[in-house]
Amino acid sequence: MTPPRIQTWLSPSCPKLDVFVPFLGKYHRPVSGRCCQTCTPRSWDGFYPKDLAPLGFRDASRLTEADTRFRGWLVRRVCGFLAAWEWEIPAESPGELLERICSSRRVQDAASSPEPGSRGDEGSQRCCREEIRQILGEIQAPLSPLLLRLCHWLLPKLLTRVFLSVQLHRGQLEMVLQAARTPEVPLVFLCSHQSPLDGPLLSFLLLSQGVGLPRVAVSTRTSPRLRSLLQRLGGIFLPSGMAPTWSDRDEGLPGAVLDAYVQEVLRSRQPLVLFLEEPSALLRLAEPARRWLLRLLRALRDGAVPDALLVPVGIAYDVAPGGLERAGAPLGLGSCLRAAFRALRCQHRGCAQVDFSQPFSLREFVDNNLVGPILTGSPPEQLLLPTILGRGPLDVRSVGNSGPTLGTEEEILVMALGLHALSDSRACSAVTAVGITAALLLHRHQEVVLLPRLMLDFSELLEQLLLRGRAVSFSGQLRALLGHSLRLLQPLQPPQASARARLGWLAGGVRHQLAGEAVGACAIRALLLEMLPILGPPSSLTRIMLSRDELLHKILELLQLLPPTLLGLQPCRPPDCHSLDILDKLILGGLLEEEEVGDPPQGLSWGSGAGWQPGEVALLSPQAEGERWGCDVAPRRLGQGQFLGFFTDDSDSDSEHGVPKQCYKVWGSPAAPRAGGRAVSPKPGRVPPQLREPQGFPGFLLFLCRLLSPVLQTYGRAVEFLQRPPWPQPEQDCVEALLEFLAEEEDGHPDRSLALSSLQSFKDMGVLEELQTPTGPTLQLSQPFQSASNREKLAAFIQQFTQL
Repeated sequence: MTPPRIQTWLSPSCPKLDVFVPFLGKYHRPVSGRCCQTCTPRSWDGFYPKDLAPLGFRDASRLTEADTRFRGWLVRRVCGFLAAWEWEIPAESPGELLERICSSRRVQDAASSPEPGSRGDEGSQRCCREEIRQILGEIQAPLSPLLLRLCHWLLPKLLTRVFLSVQLHRGQLEMVLQAARTPEVPLVFLCSHQSPLDGPLLSFLLLSQGVGLPRVAVSTRTSPRLRSLLQRLGGIFLPSGMAPTWSDRDEGLPGAVLDAYVQEVLRSRQPLVLFLEEPSALLRLAEPARRWLLRLLRALRDGAVPDALLVPVGIAYDVAPGGLERAGAPLGLGSCLRAAFRALRCQHRGCAQVDFSQPFSLREFVDNNLVGPILTGSPPEQLLLPTILGRGPLDVRSVGNSGPTLGTEEEILVMALGLHALSDSRACSAVTAVGITAALLLHRHQEVVLLPRLMLDFSELLEQLLLRGRAVSFSGQLRALLGHSLRLLQPLQPPQASARARLGWLAGGVRHQLAGEAVGACAIRALLLEMLPILGPPSSLTRIMLSRDELLHKILELLQLLPPTLLGLQPCRPPDCHSLDILDKLILGGLLEEEEVGDPPQGLSWGSGAGWQPGEVALLSPQAEGERWGCDVAPRRLGQGQFLGFFTDDSDSDSEHGVPKQCYKVWGSPAAPRAGGRAVSPKPGRVPPQLREPQGFPGFLLFLCRLLSPVLQTYGRAVEFLQRPPWPQPEQDCVEALLEFLAEEEDGHPDRSLALSSLQSFKDMGVLEELQTPTGPTLQLSQPFQSASNREKLAAFIQQFTQL
């Protein structure tokens, strides 16, 4: 049966866009969101219909008579009201819930514990019960069915005024509904977080589509009035009495009550929604998310539920409502109303898309636990730091992802689950048309560009994303899509630093989807800069061959510097496997061409008359005039008699000197390579080196380098910040001082997420040391980096990958 057609986007200020027609007739819109086959192989075959993609999309913000039990002309006028009154809202008895929590073994143990701050034998049972009631009141409140129906009747009206459509894939919805029908197994939705509207939007979608009314964990600081309102609508909060540490002893009675409450929610099979990050610090696992995940794992360990199905959720907005949230600012009822009125007055509306990934078993993930061993592997302090300081090369055989000790086995498992779920939720998020346009304007056309040129580049970048199976949240006529994106970007003024930061934030989705290839492009650039002093002017080169081992070595160095969540990489695989995957993507994408190196090609001879020695860069000099080749096939020694050929098979190193056969030919790009941050101009009448790039998208390698440049430039500026006293200083003060330092640039508008990532990377590498004090964690420079020369070495290491 042919799926029903969906309504088109309608806006008085823009052309009519046909949303769900395959783009340019080349591809069907990919549907992403499979679970990890490595960590959860049994879940891979479950809840994923074979005919998922053809089921199409629906606009979930527009309720029709199909959402009710009635039909007719009058029903079509009041279908939203009728649907809201028919939705099933679970009834609960506050007295029964309190009794079950008081009878919990964990709560009774915490109440009778002799630890300070807890109730012992000298406390009366009535006072203890009253304290539990007070803690439970901070976590949740009884639901208000009337208020819930009223708000969910008004919310679709607000959504249709704010968005052109809220797209939801029918196949993904069917997948979630099948998982919800699994007996005795609750659903837990693990979501990315970009806007304060995410919670109400997900609550409305799950209730209106028949999944059930969820309990939504709210991590944002809120005013007492807003907190009370959200609790009546299904919001849950962390109790205020919890200590900043994770241990049972320090959490005391508030932690025990929270454990018991989460177990009761899971037993009742109410859907639970957890946000893994904060809007002000994207791609970082938030501290509240760790606490909720800890309760989830304890419920499974204590046998409260036999299993739980986890559903990663990605939310994509053309322009996120509310903009960039100010870190640390409490959210009040008045600020929410003002934000709603501003959204209603907006002339240009964007689109939103919610993507559900394939559900996977929590028990299967815990039993396999493939992320934990990688997190507890050798930290970058032991691997990358010697390379930076020149004490020794990177040992690829003991590469791990994590830095300092993460704590107990339970805490390591929480971190593993959180990082993997965050990677999955980001991977299933669709790329928006506004994100593609912002990426092109920021990283490819920083000055004036003609509309036909921008349309061509939009089409080519979209094709690169579709070829990689990335989901997009749009389809339609190219000119209309680009016009729609430019109208949403119209309020941004290019000379302002805030506009550049906003473009960078909107382009983050494209960077996240192409981050692996961007790492490979930056590694290629770093190798080319090392070879330019040896090869001579780039204008005289037609192609260059790079050693596979050398390229893998550079990729691995960059992977050790940047956290995997920032690059969209799954944490269940070690960096050396990621480096091989990145190299494969570069080859499949046409940026590199494989070359088997044996005897010199016909017409060429080895440049060194005395023969070639291992550890040297070999230059190939053509006998035919006007052509030069450069070849770097020298392996690097890792230890006693061992080369970096660890990446290669034994059959690839059977020559006399252990030289790997496999190399890659690199062809030129229209822009000449940059040496030391300055462009090298070709001589008149000579052709600049051409890097091999996808047909129709010249400069794609350079574009990939620029995608990662905001991240690396923030890291480079953070190194300069290390020279500023005083040290040591509290961690929170250090973060704010770094943001102020980044804002001092002429076009500086700091990204809080990248600033936090740079400090965390420096702690993992051993550049900064964390000291625990009574007032909180304190950061200080480690002994090696108190030297200015070592800080310069760190800056030079980062600078080699930066595309200016």
